[in-house]
Amino acid sequence: MRVFCASIATETNTFSPLRTDFTDFLQSFYAPPGEHPKTPTLCSAVFPVLRARATQGEIELIEGTATWAEPGGLINARTWDRLKAEVLDQLEAAMPVDAVILGLHGAMIANGCNDCEGALIEAARKIVGPRAKIGVTFDPHSHLSDKRVRNADIITVFKEFPHTDFVETAENCIDLTLRAARGEIAPAMEVFDVRMIDMLPTSREPMRSFVDRMLAYEADGRALSLSVIHGFIAGDSPDLGTKMIAITNGNSDTARRLARDLGMELFSFRGRAAPDFLPARTALERAAQAPCKPVVVADVWDNPGGGVAGDSTIMLREAIRIGLTDAAFGTIWDPMAVRLCHAAGEGASIPLRFGGKTSADAGDPIDAEVEVLKLKRNAAQSFGESVVPLGDCAVIRVAGIEIVLNSNRAQVFSPDLFSNLGIDPSSRQVLVVKSTNHFHGAFASIASEILYAAVDGPYPNDPRHNAYTNLTREIWPIVKNPHGTKAA
Repeated sequence: MRVFCASIATETNTFSPLRTDFTDFLQSFYAPPGEHPKTPTLCSAVFPVLRARATQGEIELIEGTATWAEPGGLINARTWDRLKAEVLDQLEAAMPVDAVILGLHGAMIANGCNDCEGALIEAARKIVGPRAKIGVTFDPHSHLSDKRVRNADIITVFKEFPHTDFVETAENCIDLTLRAARGEIAPAMEVFDVRMIDMLPTSREPMRSFVDRMLAYEADGRALSLSVIHGFIAGDSPDLGTKMIAITNGNSDTARRLARDLGMELFSFRGRAAPDFLPARTALERAAQAPCKPVVVADVWDNPGGGVAGDSTIMLREAIRIGLTDAAFGTIWDPMAVRLCHAAGEGASIPLRFGGKTSADAGDPIDAEVEVLKLKRNAAQSFGESVVPLGDCAVIRVAGIEIVLNSNRAQVFSPDLFSNLGIDPSSRQVLVVKSTNHFHGAFASIASEILYAAVDGPYPNDPRHNAYTNLTREIWPIVKNPHGTKAA
């Protein structure tokens, strides 16, 4: 059996002042055919999983390009056209194939294309014809279009948020797609539009039990696969919002019923699944006064994983204002400041302007006399088995606070972001991390407490006030009850 795989992935915040081009893909992750590393990345875990199948002699694998750009603003049309053509040309050259496996994100938007993944899957279907099977993996913070559902045979989505199960999701997609290609199953896929957009972390109730039940349904055979598209609030897509996917073996009625029943249960979670968000000052003061260390404070809306710059100074200014010490901040994206620190050298004290460069809503730059504590070229952090590049980094100290400056935008995933740069995270009273929830899995084991701080400004976090132009469907909370009175 001949199988082709490829991966193009990023998450597009259409409200972000940033713009994304080919350089962003090269800087984050770009692997030409045959050069994907042994370790998986978030959206390209299909590569090592398929390689294992090929090694066992089950399939003949033809690898295409795998690439990922850190979430950011709109992709320019030239970059999207280049990447799309690159993968489709590789698929053409690989023909004939029995199956195509694509590792995608699902929230990619380019100038002139509101549904990049849908366009890619549709074009792949035209190349391979109706008999070959197409399997796709998505991040749950994505947009699910009818075009994607029409042209894919299998869609699996990371169940966990934080996304700790991306390898398992790849394994599930590949297993079902290959079984379908062999004629062992006849996938029937149905989707229910939940008509809401909300934050749905699975590290807490009610989503924890919901995911566990989805897994149980798969294990007992009620479904081949169950997935939730959470939606991506910062992407102006006509398909924005939560959707429930159910795949059964040849029974569309069962899949439709499962999708609707589970989808309406999801709708009942609206407004109560997210953690409590505290004002910045409240979160920092509570963390400073906690009896045990470290307390992790998440700066949830200046999260580079949501496509913003990650250079906001609002939380840091508040920490300096209240006299917080024994604290470490990760990170502030500022390549220019990093370069100046590297030029000055470790141990130097220099006047430095840093942060606050890309948006008027993210706070002003900070001007301070800083001590350069640690410098590192090509720094990295881990996310499960993946390695996340941070670029050149510098650790500076301002008013008793240690701050990680990075040159490659990335949210905080792991305590080793700090330890790799000479900061012992367990010894600090307060750790401030720019991440919404992906930090949770790795930090929960060392944190005495985790607090979520919401600072309005960098991120379009309230859909009722976002200037969507492509969203025409009624969804909650923009509309109180989009399903009608019976669903209230």
